[in-house]
Amino acid sequence: PPPVVPDAALVDSTAVTLSEPAPDLPPGGSDIAVNRTPEAVAAPRYGVAGFANPRPRYPWLSRQKGEQGRVILRVAVDEAGRPTEVAVAASSGHGRLDRAAATAVRRWRFEPARRAGRAVPGAVDVPVMFRLSDEDE
Repeated sequence: PPPVVPDAALVDSTAVTLSEPAPDLPPGGSDIAVNRTPEAVAAPRYGVAGFANPRPRYPWLSRQKGEQGRVILRVAVDEAGRPTEVAVAASSGHGRLDRAAATAVRRWRFEPARRAGRAVPGAVDVPVMFRLSDEDE
């Protein structure tokens, strides 16, 4: 099960589809395309049991100002499950919240993408929700 995050709740992941390049023509210049079936790629996963991923911290000033929102991070993951790039795909509308989410996710471990059972680089969108509870307001 995904980790319980009291201040910044995670929601379901949305995988980024990795596409296979168009097949090349066979050697010799024939106009008959090579008949290949691209292998399915399983996107990277987060919230996997055994990974102690740190929770995003709700910035103190954002709490004071009543800032809330959802940020979606696009995370490139290498074949070892480490994030190699973290970018804001959709902002929460508050830079502090976006930066807090990205800072935490850069330290996460992921289950890498898989193609034919082998770990390969891939990407996944990670949504993070920052919501003040009634007690915090």
